[in-house]
Amino acid sequence: MFAAAQRFDETGYEMWRRPFFTICLSAVLSMPALAFERPFPAPTKRGQMTPGAYPEIAIDGKLRRLAPGARVWNENNLIEMPAALRGSDLIVNYTEDSHSEIDRIWILTPEEARQPVAKQINPLQQ
Repeated sequence: MFAAAQRFDETGYEMWRRPFFTICLSAVLSMPALAFERPFPAPTKRGQMTPGAYPEIAIDGKLRRLAPGARVWNENNLIEMPAALRGSDLIVNYTEDSHSEIDRIWILTPEEARQPVAKQINPLQQ
């Protein structure tokens, strides 16, 4: 009886050990996927942004307006609410709509800010 109980414990141990190691291995292998480069669309421009009273912002010292439905991504590629932006002289990539309003803004990491815009543009994305 003791041998049967011991065999059951080993089998139970084997049952959880394999999925556990599989999950750990998957997590380790997916780590390089977290180091991503954000592709920017072709008409992307670069500037220094200082948020103002929504919907106004200053880019390179010039007062600009955000388009209705403007989207802002932070350094972690998470969406920020445009009215909640804080900070000054943020290095950003941005695009304009047909009315010359800013419709998309990406707040850049220091590594992204060091690269030229031309190197960051994805030619397949419009």
